[in-house]
Amino acid sequence: MNAVNDSFLPAGETAVIRLITAGSVDDGKSTLIGRLLYDSKSVFADQLDAIARAKYKRVAGDGIDFALLTDGLEAEREQGITIDVAYRYFATPRRKFIVADAPGHEQYTRNMVTGASTADVAIILIDATRAADGRLLPQTKRHSTIARLLGIRHIVVAVNKMDLVAWDRAVFDRIRDAYADLAARIGIPDFQALPLSALNGDNVVTPSAHTPWYEGPPLLSLLESLDPAVEAADAPLRYPVQWVVRHDGSSAQDFRGYAGRVASGTLRAGDEILVQPSGVGARVVGIRAHDRELASASAGDSVIVVLDRDVDVSRGDVLSHAGAAVRTGKEFDAEVCWLDTQPLNTARRYLLKQGTRLTTAKVREVATRRDIHELREIDGDVGTLAMNDIGKVRIVTRDPLTLDRYDDIAATGAFILIDESTHQTAAAGMLR
Repeated sequence: MNAVNDSFLPAGETAVIRLITAGSVDDGKSTLIGRLLYDSKSVFADQLDAIARAKYKRVAGDGIDFALLTDGLEAEREQGITIDVAYRYFATPRRKFIVADAPGHEQYTRNMVTGASTADVAIILIDATRAADGRLLPQTKRHSTIARLLGIRHIVVAVNKMDLVAWDRAVFDRIRDAYADLAARIGIPDFQALPLSALNGDNVVTPSAHTPWYEGPPLLSLLESLDPAVEAADAPLRYPVQWVVRHDGSSAQDFRGYAGRVASGTLRAGDEILVQPSGVGARVVGIRAHDRELASASAGDSVIVVLDRDVDVSRGDVLSHAGAAVRTGKEFDAEVCWLDTQPLNTARRYLLKQGTRLTTAKVREVATRRDIHELREIDGDVGTLAMNDIGKVRIVTRDPLTLDRYDDIAATGAFILIDESTHQTAAAGMLR
Protein backbone atom coordinates (compact mmCIF):
# COMPACT_ATOMS: atom_id res chain seq x y z
CA MET A 1 0.00 0.00 0.00
CA ASN A 2 1.36 3.42 -0.98
CA ALA A 3 1.20 5.71 2.07
CA VAL A 4 2.47 8.82 0.27
CA ASN A 5 0.05 11.74 0.22
CA ASP A 6 -0.18 12.70 -3.45
CA SER A 7 -0.86 16.32 -2.57
CA PHE A 8 2.77 16.70 -1.46
CA LEU A 9 4.28 15.38 -4.67
CA PRO A 10 5.98 17.92 -6.97
CA ALA A 11 3.26 19.89 -8.69
CA GLY A 12 5.29 21.23 -11.61
CA GLU A 13 3.42 24.16 -13.08
CA THR A 14 0.47 23.78 -10.70
CA ALA A 15 -0.94 27.24 -10.07
CA VAL A 16 -0.79 28.83 -6.63
CA ILE A 17 -3.98 30.39 -5.28
CA ARG A 18 -3.94 32.68 -2.26
CA LEU A 19 -7.14 32.74 -0.27
CA ILE A 20 -8.41 34.35 2.90
CA THR A 21 -11.28 33.49 5.20
CA ALA A 22 -13.30 36.48 6.37
CA GLY A 23 -16.52 37.31 8.13
CA SER A 24 -17.74 37.99 11.64
CA VAL A 25 -16.40 36.54 14.87
CA ASP A 26 -17.41 32.93 15.61
CA ASP A 27 -18.54 32.27 12.04
CA GLY A 28 -16.11 29.31 11.95
CA LYS A 29 -13.20 30.63 9.89
CA SER A 30 -10.42 28.87 11.80
CA THR A 31 -12.44 25.66 12.02
CA LEU A 32 -13.00 25.69 8.25
CA ILE A 33 -9.29 26.04 7.51
CA GLY A 34 -8.47 23.31 10.02
CA ARG A 35 -11.02 21.03 8.35
CA LEU A 36 -9.56 21.80 4.90
CA LEU A 37 -6.06 20.95 6.14
CA TYR A 38 -7.26 17.77 7.85
CA ASP A 39 -9.42 16.44 5.02
CA SER A 40 -6.76 17.20 2.40
CA LYS A 41 -4.29 15.18 4.53
CA SER A 42 -2.07 18.22 5.16
CA VAL A 43 -1.80 17.72 8.93
CA PHE A 44 0.88 15.57 10.54
CA ALA A 45 0.11 13.06 13.26
CA ASP A 46 2.14 14.92 15.89
CA GLN A 47 0.12 18.09 15.21
CA LEU A 48 -3.13 16.20 15.78
CA ASP A 49 -1.72 14.69 18.96
CA ALA A 50 -0.69 18.14 20.23
CA ILE A 51 -4.10 19.73 19.72
CA ALA A 52 -5.84 16.68 21.16
CA ARG A 53 -3.93 17.31 24.40
CA ALA A 54 -4.36 21.11 24.33
CA LYS A 55 -5.79 22.55 27.53
CA TYR A 56 -7.92 25.03 25.56
CA LYS A 57 -9.67 22.37 23.47
CA ARG A 58 -13.33 23.32 23.01
CA VAL A 59 -14.66 20.09 21.46
CA ALA A 60 -16.11 17.40 23.68
CA GLY A 61 -14.79 13.86 23.81
CA ASP A 62 -12.28 12.68 21.24
CA GLY A 63 -13.32 15.23 18.64
CA ILE A 64 -10.70 17.45 16.99
CA ASP A 65 -10.77 21.18 17.67
CA PHE A 66 -9.79 22.18 14.14
CA ALA A 67 -9.48 25.87 15.09
CA LEU A 68 -6.33 25.05 17.09
CA LEU A 69 -4.53 24.19 13.84
CA THR A 70 -4.47 27.90 12.97
CA ASP A 71 -5.01 29.73 16.28
CA GLY A 72 -1.47 29.34 17.57
CA LEU A 73 -1.13 32.32 19.92
CA GLU A 74 -1.67 31.67 23.63
CA ALA A 75 -4.16 34.54 23.82
CA GLU A 76 -6.09 33.14 20.84
CA ARG A 77 -6.44 29.70 22.39
CA GLU A 78 -7.27 31.09 25.81
CA GLN A 79 -10.02 33.40 24.52
CA GLY A 80 -11.20 31.18 21.66
CA ILE A 81 -10.77 33.96 19.08
CA THR A 82 -8.45 34.75 16.20
CA ILE A 83 -6.29 37.85 16.76
CA ASP A 84 -3.52 37.80 14.17
CA VAL A 85 -3.50 36.49 10.61
CA ALA A 86 -2.25 32.90 10.42
CA TYR A 87 -0.91 31.55 7.12
CA ARG A 88 -1.07 27.88 6.19
CA TYR A 89 -0.04 25.96 3.09
CA PHE A 90 -1.60 22.89 1.54
CA ALA A 91 -1.76 21.34 -1.89
CA THR A 92 -3.81 19.02 -4.05
CA PRO A 93 -2.81 17.44 -7.34
CA ARG A 94 -4.58 20.35 -9.12
CA ARG A 95 -3.66 23.41 -7.05
CA LYS A 96 -1.35 24.78 -4.39
CA PHE A 97 -2.99 26.98 -1.77
CA ILE A 98 -1.71 29.61 0.62
CA VAL A 99 -4.55 30.33 3.04
CA ALA A 100 -4.80 33.21 5.50
CA ASP A 101 -7.03 32.90 8.55
CA ALA A 102 -8.21 36.45 9.35
CA PRO A 103 -9.71 37.61 12.66
CA GLY A 104 -13.40 38.46 12.76
CA HIS A 105 -13.39 40.99 15.60
CA GLU A 106 -13.85 44.59 14.54
CA GLN A 107 -10.88 45.51 16.74
CA TYR A 108 -8.56 43.48 14.48
CA THR A 109 -9.84 44.68 11.11
CA ARG A 110 -6.34 45.96 10.30
CA ASN A 111 -5.07 42.37 10.41
CA MET A 112 -7.79 41.28 8.01
CA VAL A 113 -6.74 44.04 5.58
CA THR A 114 -3.15 42.77 5.74
CA GLY A 115 -4.15 39.21 4.88
CA ALA A 116 -6.58 40.26 2.14
CA SER A 117 -4.09 42.52 0.37
CA THR A 118 -2.47 39.59 -1.49
CA ALA A 119 -5.49 37.26 -1.80
CA ASP A 120 -6.98 35.93 -5.04
CA VAL A 121 -10.02 34.45 -3.29
CA ALA A 122 -12.05 35.58 -0.28
CA ILE A 123 -14.17 32.99 1.52
CA ILE A 124 -16.84 34.98 3.37
CA LEU A 125 -18.21 32.77 6.14
CA ILE A 126 -21.72 33.39 7.46
CA ASP A 127 -23.11 31.67 10.56
CA ALA A 128 -26.48 30.27 9.47
CA THR A 129 -27.82 30.41 13.03
CA ARG A 130 -27.17 34.16 13.34
CA ALA A 131 -28.32 35.14 9.85
CA ALA A 132 -31.26 32.78 9.50
CA ASP A 133 -33.63 35.69 9.01
CA GLY A 134 -31.48 37.10 6.20
CA ARG A 135 -29.91 39.93 8.21
CA LEU A 136 -26.14 40.05 7.75
CA LEU A 137 -23.80 41.10 10.56
CA PRO A 138 -21.78 44.36 10.29
CA GLN A 139 -18.42 42.56 10.00
CA THR A 140 -19.76 40.48 7.12
CA LYS A 141 -20.58 43.75 5.35
CA ARG A 142 -17.28 45.39 6.30
CA HIS A 143 -15.09 42.47 5.23
CA SER A 144 -17.01 42.14 1.97
CA THR A 145 -16.53 45.84 1.29
CA ILE A 146 -12.80 45.57 1.99
CA ALA A 147 -12.56 42.55 -0.34
CA ARG A 148 -14.23 44.61 -3.08
CA LEU A 149 -11.94 47.61 -2.48
CA LEU A 150 -8.87 45.37 -2.66
CA GLY A 151 -10.03 43.95 -5.97
CA ILE A 152 -10.17 40.31 -4.84
CA ARG A 153 -11.22 38.48 -7.97
CA HIS A 154 -13.23 35.59 -6.51
CA ILE A 155 -15.77 35.79 -3.69
CA VAL A 156 -17.06 32.53 -2.19
CA VAL A 157 -19.88 32.77 0.37
CA ALA A 158 -19.77 29.78 2.72
CA VAL A 159 -22.97 29.50 4.76
CA ASN A 160 -21.61 27.62 7.77
CA LYS A 161 -23.23 25.69 10.65
CA MET A 162 -26.07 24.50 8.43
CA ASP A 163 -26.29 21.41 10.62
CA LEU A 164 -27.56 23.64 13.45
CA VAL A 165 -30.53 24.76 11.33
CA ALA A 166 -31.37 21.20 10.22
CA TRP A 167 -29.99 21.85 6.73
CA ASP A 168 -32.99 24.04 5.98
CA ARG A 169 -32.84 25.12 2.34
CA ALA A 170 -35.05 28.15 3.06
CA VAL A 171 -32.45 29.49 5.51
CA PHE A 172 -29.69 29.08 2.93
CA ASP A 173 -31.79 30.78 0.24
CA ARG A 174 -32.53 33.77 2.52
CA ILE A 175 -28.85 34.24 3.36
CA ARG A 176 -27.78 33.85 -0.28
CA ASP A 177 -30.38 36.41 -1.40
CA ALA A 178 -29.34 38.82 1.35
CA TYR A 179 -25.72 38.55 0.23
CA ALA A 180 -26.75 39.08 -3.39
CA ASP A 181 -28.34 42.37 -2.31
CA LEU A 182 -25.16 43.32 -0.41
CA ALA A 183 -22.99 42.44 -3.41
CA ALA A 184 -25.07 44.59 -5.74
CA ARG A 185 -24.90 47.56 -3.36
CA ILE A 186 -21.12 47.50 -2.84
CA GLY A 187 -20.16 46.54 -6.39
CA ILE A 188 -19.20 42.86 -6.20
CA PRO A 189 -19.96 41.62 -9.73
CA ASP A 190 -20.26 37.92 -8.95
CA PHE A 191 -20.02 35.42 -6.11
CA GLN A 192 -20.65 31.73 -5.46
CA ALA A 193 -22.51 30.46 -2.39
CA LEU A 194 -22.61 27.00 -0.83
CA PRO A 195 -24.00 25.43 2.37
CA LEU A 196 -21.60 23.58 4.65
CA SER A 197 -20.64 22.49 8.15
CA ALA A 198 -16.98 23.18 8.82
CA LEU A 199 -16.98 21.20 12.07
CA ASN A 200 -18.47 18.04 10.55
CA GLY A 201 -16.89 18.39 7.11
CA ASP A 202 -20.12 18.49 5.07
CA ASN A 203 -19.50 20.04 1.62
CA VAL A 204 -15.95 21.03 2.58
CA VAL A 205 -13.95 18.38 0.71
CA THR A 206 -16.66 15.83 -0.05
CA PRO A 207 -20.34 16.37 -0.98
CA SER A 208 -22.89 16.12 1.82
CA ALA A 209 -25.86 13.77 1.85
CA HIS A 210 -27.71 16.44 3.85
CA THR A 211 -27.96 18.82 0.87
CA PRO A 212 -29.51 16.98 -2.07
CA TRP A 213 -30.96 20.36 -3.08
CA TYR A 214 -27.47 21.86 -3.54
CA GLU A 215 -26.21 21.09 -7.04
CA GLY A 216 -22.80 22.76 -6.83
CA PRO A 217 -19.40 21.28 -5.92
CA PRO A 218 -17.96 21.11 -2.38
CA LEU A 219 -15.67 23.92 -1.29
CA LEU A 220 -12.32 22.37 -2.19
CA SER A 221 -13.47 21.38 -5.68
CA LEU A 222 -14.81 24.89 -6.17
CA LEU A 223 -11.47 26.41 -5.12
CA GLU A 224 -9.59 24.09 -7.47
CA SER A 225 -11.74 25.27 -10.38
CA LEU A 226 -11.05 28.98 -9.90
CA ASP A 227 -8.63 30.75 -12.20
CA PRO A 228 -5.39 31.94 -10.58
CA ALA A 229 -4.43 35.61 -10.55
CA VAL A 230 -3.75 37.39 -13.81
CA GLU A 231 -0.04 37.35 -14.46
CA ALA A 232 1.52 40.65 -13.40
CA ALA A 233 4.20 40.07 -16.06
CA ASP A 234 1.68 41.22 -18.69
CA ALA A 235 1.15 44.60 -17.01
CA PRO A 236 3.22 47.76 -17.70
CA LEU A 237 6.71 47.74 -16.21
CA ARG A 238 7.13 49.03 -12.67
CA TYR A 239 10.49 48.46 -10.99
CA PRO A 240 10.72 50.19 -7.59
CA VAL A 241 14.38 50.73 -6.68
CA GLN A 242 15.26 49.44 -3.21
CA TRP A 243 18.88 50.51 -3.02
CA VAL A 244 21.87 51.57 -5.09
CA VAL A 245 24.69 49.00 -5.37
CA ARG A 246 28.21 50.51 -5.63
CA HIS A 247 31.51 48.61 -5.94
CA ASP A 248 35.03 50.07 -6.35
CA GLY A 249 33.87 53.67 -6.22
CA SER A 250 37.47 54.93 -6.48
CA SER A 251 38.05 53.07 -9.75
CA ALA A 252 37.35 54.34 -13.25
CA GLN A 253 35.65 51.00 -13.88
CA ASP A 254 33.45 51.20 -10.81
CA PHE A 255 30.15 49.32 -10.69
CA ARG A 256 26.78 50.98 -10.22
CA GLY A 257 23.55 48.99 -10.20
CA TYR A 258 20.04 49.38 -8.89
CA ALA A 259 18.61 46.57 -6.78
CA GLY A 260 14.91 45.87 -6.50
CA ARG A 261 12.04 43.54 -7.24
CA VAL A 262 10.05 43.77 -10.45
CA ALA A 263 6.55 44.70 -9.28
CA SER A 264 4.87 44.32 -12.67
CA GLY A 265 5.75 43.85 -16.31
CA THR A 266 8.91 42.44 -17.89
CA LEU A 267 12.29 44.15 -18.18
CA ARG A 268 14.80 43.10 -20.84
CA ALA A 269 18.39 43.99 -21.57
CA GLY A 270 18.42 46.73 -24.19
CA ASP A 271 15.11 48.27 -23.07
CA GLU A 272 14.85 52.05 -22.97
CA ILE A 273 13.55 53.13 -19.58
CA LEU A 274 12.51 56.27 -17.73
CA VAL A 275 13.23 57.00 -14.09
CA GLN A 276 10.03 58.11 -12.37
CA PRO A 277 9.13 60.69 -11.21
CA SER A 278 12.05 62.66 -12.73
CA GLY A 279 11.44 61.35 -16.27
CA VAL A 280 15.19 60.94 -16.98
CA GLY A 281 15.89 58.31 -19.64
CA ALA A 282 18.51 55.56 -19.94
CA ARG A 283 19.04 52.13 -21.49
CA VAL A 284 19.32 48.81 -19.69
CA VAL A 285 22.69 47.18 -20.41
CA GLY A 286 22.57 44.41 -17.83
CA ILE A 287 20.27 42.49 -15.51
CA ARG A 288 21.95 40.48 -12.79
CA ALA A 289 20.78 37.97 -10.19
CA HIS A 290 23.51 36.92 -7.76
CA ASP A 291 26.41 35.94 -10.03
CA ARG A 292 24.32 35.35 -13.16
CA GLU A 293 23.59 37.63 -16.08
CA LEU A 294 19.94 37.51 -17.20
CA ALA A 295 18.34 38.40 -20.50
CA SER A 296 15.12 39.49 -18.80
CA ALA A 297 13.29 39.74 -15.48
CA SER A 298 9.55 39.53 -14.87
CA ALA A 299 7.17 40.38 -12.04
CA GLY A 300 8.36 38.81 -8.80
CA ASP A 301 12.05 38.61 -9.78
CA SER A 302 14.60 40.30 -7.52
CA VAL A 303 17.48 41.58 -9.63
CA ILE A 304 20.10 44.31 -10.08
CA VAL A 305 19.63 46.56 -13.10
CA VAL A 306 22.63 48.21 -14.78
CA LEU A 307 22.10 51.31 -16.95
CA ASP A 308 24.22 52.67 -19.78
CA ARG A 309 24.87 55.99 -18.06
CA ASP A 310 25.06 57.47 -14.59
CA VAL A 311 21.75 59.08 -13.77
CA ASP A 312 20.19 60.21 -10.53
CA VAL A 313 18.39 57.12 -9.26
CA SER A 314 17.74 56.53 -5.58
CA ARG A 315 15.58 54.41 -3.29
CA GLY A 316 11.89 54.99 -3.99
CA ASP A 317 12.30 55.81 -7.68
CA VAL A 318 10.44 53.62 -10.16
CA LEU A 319 11.72 52.43 -13.53
CA SER A 320 9.18 52.27 -16.37
CA HIS A 321 9.43 51.70 -20.10
CA ALA A 322 10.10 54.75 -22.26
CA GLY A 323 7.15 55.64 -24.45
CA ALA A 324 4.56 54.35 -21.99
CA ALA A 325 2.41 56.99 -20.35
CA VAL A 326 3.00 57.19 -16.59
CA ARG A 327 1.12 59.55 -14.32
CA THR A 328 3.06 61.20 -11.51
CA GLY A 329 2.08 63.88 -9.06
CA LYS A 330 1.84 65.17 -5.51
CA GLU A 331 -1.95 65.20 -5.17
CA PHE A 332 -4.41 62.40 -5.72
CA ASP A 333 -7.74 60.88 -4.65
CA ALA A 334 -7.87 57.54 -2.88
CA GLU A 335 -10.06 55.19 -0.90
CA VAL A 336 -8.75 54.40 2.56
CA CYS A 337 -9.61 52.07 5.41
CA TRP A 338 -8.72 53.87 8.64
CA LEU A 339 -6.96 51.46 10.99
CA ASP A 340 -5.70 53.62 13.86
CA THR A 341 -7.47 54.03 17.18
CA GLN A 342 -6.80 57.76 16.83
CA PRO A 343 -9.19 59.37 14.31
CA LEU A 344 -7.91 60.96 11.12
CA ASN A 345 -6.74 64.53 11.73
CA THR A 346 -6.57 66.64 8.57
CA ALA A 347 -4.31 69.13 10.39
CA ARG A 348 -1.65 66.48 11.06
CA ARG A 349 1.16 65.21 8.89
CA TYR A 350 1.54 61.48 8.24
CA LEU A 351 4.25 59.33 6.69
CA LEU A 352 3.15 57.76 3.40
CA LYS A 353 4.78 54.56 2.16
CA GLN A 354 4.22 53.42 -1.41
CA GLY A 355 6.40 50.51 -2.43
CA THR A 356 9.93 51.60 -1.54
CA ARG A 357 9.06 55.32 -1.48
CA LEU A 358 8.66 57.00 1.91
CA THR A 359 7.47 60.59 2.06
CA THR A 360 5.25 62.81 4.18
CA ALA A 361 1.62 63.56 3.40
CA LYS A 362 -1.47 65.35 4.63
CA VAL A 363 -5.08 64.43 4.06
CA ARG A 364 -6.47 67.60 2.59
CA GLU A 365 -10.11 66.51 2.52
CA VAL A 366 -12.39 63.64 3.50
CA ALA A 367 -14.90 63.55 0.65
CA THR A 368 -17.10 60.63 1.73
CA ARG A 369 -17.46 58.03 4.47
CA ARG A 370 -19.22 54.71 3.94
CA ASP A 371 -21.92 53.84 6.46
CA ILE A 372 -21.23 50.13 6.95
CA HIS A 373 -24.75 49.50 8.28
CA GLU A 374 -26.72 51.35 5.61
CA LEU A 375 -24.14 50.60 2.88
CA ARG A 376 -24.27 54.14 1.56
CA GLU A 377 -21.68 56.84 1.18
CA ILE A 378 -22.14 59.94 3.34
CA ASP A 379 -21.13 63.00 1.33
CA GLY A 380 -20.44 66.56 2.35
CA ASP A 381 -18.41 67.80 5.29
CA VAL A 382 -17.41 64.40 6.73
CA GLY A 383 -14.43 65.89 8.57
CA THR A 384 -12.71 62.77 9.81
CA LEU A 385 -12.56 58.97 9.79
CA ALA A 386 -12.60 56.80 12.90
CA MET A 387 -11.15 53.33 13.37
CA ASN A 388 -12.38 50.86 10.71
CA ASP A 389 -14.14 53.60 8.72
CA ILE A 390 -13.86 53.42 4.92
CA GLY A 391 -13.86 56.67 2.99
CA LYS A 392 -12.67 58.65 -0.01
CA VAL A 393 -10.00 61.27 0.64
CA ARG A 394 -7.72 63.71 -1.16
CA ILE A 395 -4.04 63.43 -0.24
CA VAL A 396 -1.15 65.86 -0.82
CA THR A 397 2.45 64.59 -0.55
CA ARG A 398 5.82 66.28 -0.17
CA ASP A 399 7.41 64.32 -3.03
CA PRO A 400 5.86 63.26 -6.34
CA LEU A 401 4.72 59.65 -6.64
CA THR A 402 4.03 57.25 -9.47
CA LEU A 403 0.23 57.19 -9.56
CA ASP A 404 -1.34 54.03 -10.98
CA ARG A 405 -4.91 52.89 -10.43
CA TYR A 406 -4.94 50.09 -7.91
CA ASP A 407 -7.07 47.98 -10.25
CA ASP A 408 -4.37 48.27 -12.92
CA ILE A 409 -1.14 47.89 -10.93
CA ALA A 410 -1.56 47.07 -7.27
CA ALA A 411 2.11 47.62 -6.38
CA THR A 412 2.05 51.34 -7.19
CA GLY A 413 -1.68 51.80 -6.65
CA ALA A 414 -1.54 50.97 -2.94
CA PHE A 415 -0.02 52.79 0.01
CA ILE A 416 -0.17 53.03 3.77
CA LEU A 417 -0.27 56.04 6.08
CA ILE A 418 1.86 55.89 9.23
CA ASP A 419 1.53 57.95 12.39
CA GLU A 420 4.77 59.92 12.72
CA SER A 421 4.81 59.82 16.52
CA THR A 422 3.76 56.23 17.25
CA HIS A 423 4.85 54.62 13.96
CA GLN A 424 1.55 52.72 13.95
CA THR A 425 -0.07 52.02 10.58
CA ALA A 426 -2.89 54.56 10.44
CA ALA A 427 -4.56 53.64 7.15
CA ALA A 428 -4.36 51.44 4.07
CA GLY A 429 -5.22 53.17 0.83
CA MET A 430 -5.85 52.50 -2.84
CA LEU A 431 -5.69 54.91 -5.76
CA ARG A 432 -8.76 54.92 -7.94
